[in-house]
Amino acid sequence: MNVPYDTQIKTLDPIYAEMSAATHQKAWAGNPELTPREKVLLSVVADVCQQTLGLPFEAHVTMGLEHGVDADDLRELLRFISYDSGYPAALAALARLTDIEREQGLAGPTGQGHPVNGDGSGSPIPAPTRRAVHNLDAGFADYMDLQSRMRAGMRRLSVRERAFATMTVDVLYQTLEESFRVHVTRAFSAGATPEEVLAVVRFSAQFGMTKAWSGLRALNALFTETGTVFA
Repeated sequence: MNVPYDTQIKTLDPIYAEMSAATHQKAWAGNPELTPREKVLLSVVADVCQQTLGLPFEAHVTMGLEHGVDADDLRELLRFISYDSGYPAALAALARLTDIEREQGLAGPTGQGHPVNGDGSGSPIPAPTRRAVHNLDAGFADYMDLQSRMRAGMRRLSVRERAFATMTVDVLYQTLEESFRVHVTRAFSAGATPEEVLAVVRFSAQFGMTKAWSGLRALNALFTETGTVFA
């Protein structure tokens, strides 16, 4: 019999459990701009980036089932963020996910995926970004082209969800310059509002408040530079 997440935390430390519950409530209720599904996906992204693959990851995986995030969705998320989080970090999460499904008797993946264009050419990355990266290092630009090309056929996650996921990686890894700008721009191109983009960074505070603080400063500077208007 699986012991509920909250019960396990209370067993470890009841005062910490109270703090954790209040924080979770604030993060989820205080960001209504994001859907429950998006919050689950971003929580899993945080687990991968920070390698918190014990109780937190297990809770987020099971929570996903309540909000329409199934085994195939989780695997596409891990495949998608692996180029930003790092392949070893995503692989560790994939191995743990498989263990959780087996231990809890959860439905596993159906095998749905996407075509991997590993031997092709070109890239869906915007031309200005490709040129800028190529000017830094041609070999790295080829690597980036490969990574973006291999993900071009993904369909289980929306463009908005993918943009929010990569923004969260940026905040947690503190890559708040070029890549953050690209990912925020992608979120806007997918129809996200300034309030929703802001909520993504705010939501990440539960995974590191000072990192979210830096992320908010970077986002505010970007809003000011682009003349972003809130509703």
